Amino acid sequence: MRKSFPSLIIDSAILLLFAIVAYVFSFSDNFSIMELPDSFYHMNTIFLSILIEALPFILIGVLIAGFIQIFITEDQLKKWIPKNKYAAVFMSCVVGGLFPACECGIVPIVKRLIAKGVPIYAGIGFLLTGPLINPIVIFSTYMAFGNDFEMALLRMGAGFVIALLIGIIISFLFQTNQLQSHVTTGAICHAHSTNSSFLEKAGKTLLHAVDEFFDMGKYLIIGAFLASFVQVYVSTNMLVSIGDGHVTSLIVMMGLAYLLSLCSEADAFIGASFSNVFPKSSILGFLIYGPMIDLKNTLMMLSVFRTKFVFTFVGIVTFTVFIVISLLQGFN
Repeated sequence: MRKSFPSLIIDSAILLLFAIVAYVFSFSDNFSIMELPDSFYHMNTIFLSILIEALPFILIGVLIAGFIQIFITEDQLKKWIPKNKYAAVFMSCVVGGLFPACECGIVPIVKRLIAKGVPIYAGIGFLLTGPLINPIVIFSTYMAFGNDFEMALLRMGAGFVIALLIGIIISFLFQTNQLQSHVTTGAICHAHSTNSSFLEKAGKTLLHAVDEFFDMGKYLIIGAFLASFVQVYVSTNMLVSIGDGHVTSLIVMMGLAYLLSLCSEADAFIGASFSNVFPKSSILGFLIYGPMIDLKNTLMMLSVFRTKFVFTFVGIVTFTVFIVISLLQGFN
């Protein structure tokens, strides 16, 4: 449902106030009300870098979501999606793999697709492979590991198989769309848009994009803050000392991927920095698990999907990634 104008003004004012406070703490030489520890400024810098990195993808995502809501009808989507659920999962994973989306921007797109009638399992396939194996991510992985195709191909192949498995599991567990009631209500309210002129549709697309941006943006801010806090105040040395075995190192790297909430276009460079510390399989777990689900993405999903579904989804992703990577580890 579209926000009221006063609600948009309030949201805009809050975000503007937050931006001003962040700017003052980061760049003002005259701010001397209190002495703050260096770690706070470090956390603030990381927080802003996460936001700056994620916001362009959020903007792209909400614009695409608005386009889907206004220009694409339920009947059109039904024609494009195979009736067979296995074929639908496979097709969604393939399309997602070709779509250059970050995990931040993929949530509003999938939300709108599912609200328009795409089955939940097909939407999940798109959500998983979009940030994980799109061409930009694979190229950045190739570059991060010294122009070595091995890790890039492992990420693409194992990630695709894991996404297929998760989509199939979801298809057995959930038959309905699992969206919160306010999401489906909003989709119904705008069903009349198909009879509007092109300019009217374009205007409504922008209005939808604004609504989506404020809905997603506040959860992105919370997730970015928590991720920056973890990066500064959780000791990496402690994690390294814990992850001294194959199983524990995989758990540690998956945990890091979840908490750090890195953008999938950049996470390979962080993963590569652990090459001399953890085995290759654990780094692969880091590269696959993070784009599929992380802290900020979980918060964004909780704003769209039912709570039970989100926690079940997180559990399925965690279990599937752990089992598949452990099996791959056994072959090395």
